[in-house]
Amino acid sequence: MSQVALLPVGKRAQTKVQNRTAILDAAREVFGEMGYEPCTVRDIIRRTGLAAGTFYNYFKSKEEVFAALADDGARRFAPILKALRTENADFESFVRAALMAYFQFLADEHQNWAERRPAEEHLHVHGQTPEMEAVFNEVRAAILDEIARGGAPAADADYLAGACIAIAREVGDQMVSRRPVDVEGATAFSTAMILSGLKGLPRAAG
Repeated sequence: MSQVALLPVGKRAQTKVQNRTAILDAAREVFGEMGYEPCTVRDIIRRTGLAAGTFYNYFKSKEEVFAALADDGARRFAPILKALRTENADFESFVRAALMAYFQFLADEHQNWAERRPAEEHLHVHGQTPEMEAVFNEVRAAILDEIARGGAPAADADYLAGACIAIAREVGDQMVSRRPVDVEGATAFSTAMILSGLKGLPRAAG
């Protein structure tokens, strides 16, 4: 009796999970293709195939959807970054490993979008996706922690983090627009830019 009674509840819960996942998957594709600013809730709804009312049962705006995706991106990338910080004792090795992980993360996300689209339709990512935003935030926090514990040069923390994030963002955007997507090339270029730039940085006042 109790098992039968639970079935409808379980079915409803499963449907809610499926609907929420469909919305997030659609939003990830729309943000990646169009960029965050130009897209609308209507663009996301159209990609899901769900009714507008169903969308608003889960999210009030595209801002809420973006935040949910950013949380998901941070959740998936944080353990990768933490493992790299444990495995790489010196800052230079950490920078190289973190960039490689970041570019591979972008490449995998890009491939996931492409595989869900018709083979004849070319996907080009415009702008920054929520996953990118989440990764930038995680990398920035890691860099600041490295500086705090003496693993990175004692330069201006905000400038250093901003410069590293900007390089990764721009190189990553170029990387996913090329064929083939060259993770190793993007990593080598960005690592050289960042590490060579560090040598010329003025030191922060002690």
